[in-house]
Order: sequence, then C-alpha cells, then structure tokens
Amino acid sequence: MMDTPQTSDSPNPLMAVVKGLPEKPGVYLMRDADGIIIYVGKAINLKKRVTSYFQRQDAHSPKTALMVSRVADIETVVTTSEKEALILESNLIKRHRPRFNVVLKDDKRYLSIRINVASDYPKVELVRKTPKDGAVYFGPFSSALAVRQTLKLINKTFPLRKCSDRTMGQRTRPCLHHQMGRCLAPCCLTVDPQVYKGIVKEVILFLKGRTPELIKRIRRHMLKAAANEQFEVAAALRDRMFALEKTLERQVSVTTDFLDRDVIGISGNPDFKLICVMTLRRGYLQGIRYFELLNAAPEAGELVAQFLGQFYQHTREIPVEVLVPVLPENTALVEEALSEWKARRVRVRQPIRGEMYRLLKMAATNAENTLRERLQRASAETTVLDGLKRHLNMDRRPSRIECFDNSHLGGTNPVAAMVVFVDGRPHKAGYRRYGLRQVTIPDDYASMAEVLGRRYAKIDETNPVPDLLLVDGGKGQLNIALNILDQLGLDGQFAVAGIAKKDDLKGEDADKIYLPNRSNPVNWGKDGRLLLLLQQIRDEAHRFAITFQRKRRNRSMVSSALDPIPGIGQKRKMMLLKHFGSIKKIRAATETELSELPGINPTIAKAIKQTLADS
Repeated sequence: MMDTPQTSDSPNPLMAVVKGLPEKPGVYLMRDADGIIIYVGKAINLKKRVTSYFQRQDAHSPKTALMVSRVADIETVVTTSEKEALILESNLIKRHRPRFNVVLKDDKRYLSIRINVASDYPKVELVRKTPKDGAVYFGPFSSALAVRQTLKLINKTFPLRKCSDRTMGQRTRPCLHHQMGRCLAPCCLTVDPQVYKGIVKEVILFLKGRTPELIKRIRRHMLKAAANEQFEVAAALRDRMFALEKTLERQVSVTTDFLDRDVIGISGNPDFKLICVMTLRRGYLQGIRYFELLNAAPEAGELVAQFLGQFYQHTREIPVEVLVPVLPENTALVEEALSEWKARRVRVRQPIRGEMYRLLKMAATNAENTLRERLQRASAETTVLDGLKRHLNMDRRPSRIECFDNSHLGGTNPVAAMVVFVDGRPHKAGYRRYGLRQVTIPDDYASMAEVLGRRYAKIDETNPVPDLLLVDGGKGQLNIALNILDQLGLDGQFAVAGIAKKDDLKGEDADKIYLPNRSNPVNWGKDGRLLLLLQQIRDEAHRFAITFQRKRRNRSMVSSALDPIPGIGQKRKMMLLKHFGSIKKIRAATETELSELPGINPTIAKAIKQTLADS
C-alpha cells in the first residue's frame, strides 16, 4: 500500500526535528521507518532547505511527494562550506546508494587505457581499475570493441613496446614486432628514453583527441629528419603521419571552435531516465556514454547537479565546458568544484540558440532514441517471458531461469555447469561450474542428480531459487530433477522443464519441451520466440560446460606430458602452453624456438624435446 503524503494541514512529527536544524551549510540524510537512508541532499542553509520539503507539498512532483511521505527521521552533517557539502553529498550517495538519489553505476566493468609515464619505456595497456598510481588513464570506454580497435591502431602506428615488464626484463633478442617496425625493442637494444617518451607524448596527444595538432608535430619532425638526411627516420614518420590522417578523415567534426566539452542529454520520466554524455575533444566527437537512472526523485536542476558531481568527481577527463539542458542548482558552486578538480576554469552552460544549442539537441535526440530502443527491447523480452509463463502453466513470470548441462570425454573429466538468465539475458555472475565427485562412469542421470543436489541443498540470498529450472534432456532427466527437488523439500516451489533435442531420424523439425505430469511436449503455437529463448539458454549451458571440461582436460594433459621434465615447474608449463597453444605444437617446436622463451635454456629445451618425443 502506498503511503499517503502529509498534507499541509496535518501535524508532522518531523517538524520538531526540522525546527532544531542549524542554519548552516551541510548535508542532510533522510531515513525511512526501517532506518534506511532513502535520500541524501546538500544545502547552503540546512534548516531552510529541509523545511521546504514539508511546506507547500502540493508543489512537489509525485516522486518527491512520495519520498517525503516515507521520511521518518532526518540526520544532518554540518560542513564549513557548500563546496565541501557538494563533495560529501557525492561520497555519501556512492556509499549508501539511496533509492531516491541519482546513483551512477560503477565503471569498473568498463575498459580504460593506461600509460605508466613514470617508466623509462612505458607501454599502452588495457585495464579495468584506475587507481591513483601516477599513471595516465583514458576512459572508461563503454565499448570494449572500440577501445580494442583504438589500441590496435596505436600498436600499428606508434613503435612502443608490447611486452610485459617481466617479459621485457628476460628477453634476449628483439621480437617479431621489432622486425615489422612496430617496436623500438628497448628490451634488447639501446633506445634513448627521451626519444621513446617523445613517442609516448604523441600517443597521449592522440588519445586526447589532438590528432590535427599531432599531425603537424610529426610533419615538423619528418621535415627536420629529411633535412638532416635521416631518410629512414623521415620515412617512418611519413607513414605514421599518413596513418593518422586516415584516422582523422573518419572522425566527425561537430564544432568550429575546437574546445573540449561534454554535452548532456536527458530523456525519460520520473521513474526511469536515461542520461547521454557526448564527449567532444578539440571539436571532434570522441564517444557517447549512457547512464540509466531509476526512481530518481530530484527536480531537474537538482538531478543535473547530482549527476555532474558524481560523474566528474573521480574522473581524470574534465572538459573546459559542459552543456546541460537545465542549469544545475547553484551553477556557480558546481563550476567552482569542477574548476578545482580540473585546476582550470570550467563553465556549465545552457545554450538556447546557435551551434551549441544544436549540440544539446543532438545529445537529447541520442538519449531519446537509445531510451526508445531499450524500452522496446525490454518490452519484447517481457512479452516473451509472459508467453513462457502462459505456455508452461507457471504461476509467475520466469524472470530467473537456471539451466544445467553435463559434459565428459569418454567418461574422463566429468563436469557440469549451470547458467543463469535474468529477464531473458545472461547473468554471468550467477554462472557456476561443478567438478563431479560421485560419478566415475558416463551416467547423465547420476551426473544430473549430483549437481542438482549440490546446487539446491543450500538456498539463501546469494543462491535464490529460480522461477524456472531447465534441464538439458527429455523425460528421464526431468524426472531425476523432480525426485531431487522432492528430497530437498523444494517440490512445487518453482517450475521445472526439460528440453530435448530434435530427432532427425524421426523427422522431427524442432526441439521439444517436456513438463511434469504431461506425456506430450509443449505446443508453442505460432510464437517461435518462446522456444528460441529456451534453446539459447540450453546452448549457453552446453557451451559453458564444454569450455570447462576442455580446460580441465588440457590441464591434465599438460601435467601428464610435462611433469617428468627436470626444471619444468607449474609456471613454465603454463608459459609453454600459453605461448605455443598445445602440447602438439610444443612437440613440433625446435630447440632454438624453445630456448627463446624466458627461463628456458638450451639444456631444458633439449630435455623438453626428448621427453615429448618419447611420450
């Protein structure tokens, strides 16, 4: 039942608390009846700001009115300035993730580019964590494909090292990258650190979007090298310049003043909003990121202020200008905080005409289109799940589906795997792998019984029951699952179905889904999407189980083949397999090729060849 907001006429017990609040800057935390923080806000004057929530409540949006109706207690933290309150507000929102605040998802799952400028010979690498370790970071990037393509272009264009610090210290001769002209080989050859760092600066300019400036710089160096008759150096610089010019041709210039700026677009309703951030560097569009906001209660200006505070507080890439559809609360304060974090003046603007207004409309259009696509996709998924509920005679929508599959090779290395789909999409954090302990001979029924018993013996918050359990197999596997669930006292708590592959010899044209206490498979009618989703889940479980089984098999093969060799421990075994790919390729390698690997001297290489030749 929804709480009824307090009217202006009814006495509110919180008003006694509000009257005692200090008239100073700070942060206020609103808690519900269970003591859970549901909203965090900042204010120049705590007493005036909090009092405004309980006066003229008819002027509030429905979302804000609902939030106020659930406030049971208020806690405040006084700060020395509103700027300090802004920083504290962002930190508290990130820590407590209140329901009615703007809460951004953590970017740890996104890739960033790292360059350790403190090293004499830095390399460009992809990372997911960005600690404050003195390195230069770019990102995070929402598209893994795009950032990997960028890294590939950098590796082709700039002759920086590609090997790890450990490999670099152990290498005795230049690698293939040096022979192709893509690495200066500081691991083995004498390379001037200043020359190397000059190339690193070029990479940083490229990643900052300063490609036109970088091309001019390379052209100057090329002409200087040609004038000094260093023709090989000039040719390499020419090739690098041409590659960058081709890249520049593919970039889209959207402004004529060539400033660094971010453009914010917002679309949605009070329950669900999508924020689009367009990143422009030197006038060129570098990328677009999207953030989903659920149940965000703040009014438009407050929402923008909270978003900017959280988005820019910990980023290393703050532009000199941010365009927003609505000016944030106390724009001067937000600008002051951004300027302090960047160590340079940052402006927050709401353009109403001209080129900048066109950019703002572009961001809004991107937000609207992406929101529409996501809602349409979610609607289609909901329709499919509702169809499954109806055809499988379930009492609830199958939001969480778990599927199991077994795998072995001739009875060896038997394993099982479970995959989880939530709202029609893979939930990889819930995937599980099982090395079977009780099954020693090929027996799908026994394997299924063991793995189901292990999975459902313990049900808690981290291991909730599914809405639908899908087992790979026909009526036999389905009956095994029902027996195990009955023994565990879970009979009837969720739906169970078996998926059997079509039998081509019998002329069957589709896989079949079997339900308990029904002899005939499910008839799907004309909606092929329902069976397709279950097939995709079954195929994912099959892929996951086979991948796990193959890894265990390869591990056992490596141990049995390389264990007898003197001087080959676990690390060297893994290194050999990683470098060559398989025992077969290690066996085919020459002693010279083996000796080139770090830690493999000619004596060990000879022992490897002799042992594998006899096996």
